[in-house]
Amino acid sequence: MNFSAYIDRFGLLAVGLVAFAAVLLALYGFAELASRRDRNRAVAFVFLAPAVLFLLVGLVYPAVRTVVMSFYDAKSENFVGFDNYVWAVTDPDALQILVNTAMWIVIVPMVSTALGLVYAVLIDGRAGEKVYKALVFLPMGISFVGASIIWKFVYQYNGAGGEQIGLLNQVIVWLGGSPVNWLNESPWNNLLLMVVLVWIEVGFATVVLSAALKGVPTEIVEAARIDGASPSEIFWNVTVPSIRSAIIVVAVTVFIATLKLFDIVRAMTQGHHGTDVLAHNMVEQAFRLFERGRGATLAVLLFLLVVPVVIYQVRNMRRQEMETR
Repeated sequence: MNFSAYIDRFGLLAVGLVAFAAVLLALYGFAELASRRDRNRAVAFVFLAPAVLFLLVGLVYPAVRTVVMSFYDAKSENFVGFDNYVWAVTDPDALQILVNTAMWIVIVPMVSTALGLVYAVLIDGRAGEKVYKALVFLPMGISFVGASIIWKFVYQYNGAGGEQIGLLNQVIVWLGGSPVNWLNESPWNNLLLMVVLVWIEVGFATVVLSAALKGVPTEIVEAARIDGASPSEIFWNVTVPSIRSAIIVVAVTVFIATLKLFDIVRAMTQGHHGTDVLAHNMVEQAFRLFERGRGATLAVLLFLLVVPVVIYQVRNMRRQEMETR
């Protein structure tokens, strides 16, 4: 793009900003001219209008447009009804994608939350606790693509007779075994991809749950010890119920991050060898295969999977607020 094109874009942006500012000033003037009784309502409208406008343009319209596209063919020209949804639940490849996605959203949140909780309990109150937290939290600072490249080297396969640069295969060779092309072996390749996301999310789970553990009343723990409760009984009957809300928050957050997973699958296998998931195949259908209807259908299914979890989380937060009052 040449310099003049940048100037043109800058000019358009400037005009847009000026127009937006003019609209805000006009709305503010309307609020000032309003009667004193309605002034608060007018001022609220002034400040809410831009946010509502952005939500309508950037969220509501695309969502409605996606739902409409899911009922049309690849070029969004002919209405096909529920044909795309029938494809999503009957086609063998599409069913494999749904099964893979189900595996991800069950295994990754459960394992990440469990490992984070165990690690948080083990380092709680220990000398060097901050260092241990920092070490486990470090992967959170790496992008999904960067983490995928790191672990792809770990799983690297150079043939049965080649020199193995992949850590996992080299360990197997040292133990007298034969190297394995891990990323091509289904269903193990799905589990190995999940390891990458678990490696990233455990740090988040540890930090959140460790903070929650600090809020567990020591009086309750000491009372349980005096009553003769074992460490495992204290953990399951005292600690876990006390931090239940934090556990739910961690599990829901990891669940949503897992549903929109794209980077790891794209960087490591590109969805081949039975490793494709909804978020990745949605992009493939829409932008590589130019199947807009099917891509929109997968987007709608992804949305439908997220909505119940969000509703549950909102209700859970409201229940907690009522309990604290």
